[in-house]
Amino acid sequence: MKYVAYYRVSTNKQGRSGLGLEGQQKSVMNCLSQIPNCELVASFTEIESGKIDDRPQLNEALQLCKDNNYTLLIAKLDRLSRNVEFLFHIKNSGVDIHCVDLPQLNTLTLGIYATLAQHERELIGQRTKAALQAKKARGVKLGAPNATFTNIMRTNALEAIQKKAQSNENTIRAVEAIRMKLQETKNLSQIAAYLNEKHFQTAKGKAFRAEQVKRLIEKYEL
Repeated sequence: MKYVAYYRVSTNKQGRSGLGLEGQQKSVMNCLSQIPNCELVASFTEIESGKIDDRPQLNEALQLCKDNNYTLLIAKLDRLSRNVEFLFHIKNSGVDIHCVDLPQLNTLTLGIYATLAQHERELIGQRTKAALQAKKARGVKLGAPNATFTNIMRTNALEAIQKKAQSNENTIRAVEAIRMKLQETKNLSQIAAYLNEKHFQTAKGKAFRAEQVKRLIEKYEL
């Protein structure tokens, strides 16, 4: 089996510092070390926002896979996109995709994961917009044009963003597992035990309990 690796970071700073990129590369190499008789024939690195669909490096990687029947290898699905339509466009192009973070990737799991990711983004956007409107209605002046930010403040903000992103991914993966487990049992305690056995974590990185499973079922209407 021959693979083409694709990595994506959002900014030049991330690309130079290895922030995110190093983790993706390590994940891919660990995956390859566990696959017998495999070969990494090429790798492509993109410095671009995930919101941008027109990516030269990704297009080149996909074309290489198409021409030679290679498999596109990614560390995490969101390195391609969190846009449902764009992900299915790639999936339907005829290129096989192997995702280290989602090894059971298929049409069903791709749809579930991408839809939940997009839904979660929309919920966050709605809550943020509502909160800003409420503040504005109370006469709060939004924005701080003269604010200054120290390096520590920037670092703390970046860590908070990364932690939130990881929390969302934990939730998305857990929701997918709950959806499938509900086909076997409705017992919340049994589902929680299953999630813990498979090393799923809550958004806060903790073990699941029955009440947390119930909240996710209600929130995502499973």
